[in-house]
Amino acid sequence: MVTLDFKTLIAPEGILRILEVIFLCVILRLVLSVSHQTNSFWIYCMFTWCFCVCVTILILVLEFLSLSSKLPISWDDFTTAFAMVATLMVLTASIFYSMFYTCRNCGRQIGANVISFLTFILYIAEVGLIRSKPGETSRFVSTVPGLLKVLEAFVACVIFFCLPSLQISHFGLLLQSCIAVYSTCFLFSILIIFSAIGRMKSRSPTSFNRVLIVCNVLAVLMYITAVVIWPFYCFRTFPRPKDCHLFCWWNLIVVICVLSSLNLIAYIVDTVFSFKLVFFTPQT
Repeated sequence: MVTLDFKTLIAPEGILRILEVIFLCVILRLVLSVSHQTNSFWIYCMFTWCFCVCVTILILVLEFLSLSSKLPISWDDFTTAFAMVATLMVLTASIFYSMFYTCRNCGRQIGANVISFLTFILYIAEVGLIRSKPGETSRFVSTVPGLLKVLEAFVACVIFFCLPSLQISHFGLLLQSCIAVYSTCFLFSILIIFSAIGRMKSRSPTSFNRVLIVCNVLAVLMYITAVVIWPFYCFRTFPRPKDCHLFCWWNLIVVICVLSSLNLIAYIVDTVFSFKLVFFTPQT
């Protein structure tokens, strides 16, 4: 039987989610009233705002109808993972939109961009509230390693977003090995996140934390090779064009270099936390 829970709407998380929905709807109204684009950055921005508003409404409805507790998943892990993903997606969408689609005389675009940055702040606040409230003792995504896993998967997605413009079929075996590194580590992160959300950690035949250490160590070693090979090969093989503009393919090579280094740092920090959790934290 469905029970209406009005407290979820006036709780701090509920108020934040309602504001997020309102802000996202205003953003979509402002953006769609100006122009329609077909390039990948505009499509990414529109997908981000539409995806976030739909999932946020879904979370509000499920909690309002008291259905969230009946789902066979860790609800705290799911909402934390989504809030973290939404934070990163809205931030990148705000940056892209401000770089490519705003100008001094673009009042509606500037307004949409300002509201997008405000929505980013709301999602950060939601992540903080979810992490601070009491909940399942076994939740993983709300911990620092769990948030790092979300960050690692998201950065890999942005790398994948940049790759199609580089004509991967023309790459040599060394660069294709870097793409294999990004794909393999992305799968590691996604499987760990899904296993936490699906409450499958306890079903693992070995310690989940030890599996986490193995995956993180492998990811660090693999990313070290990618961070070395990608810039060394690309900058020697593909010199910067003289007419390189903002959308130039060569700039995407630089972006991938930076994101690879960022993910390497994230995996190193993740590994340190995993070792601390297994070997230096008393088991209860």
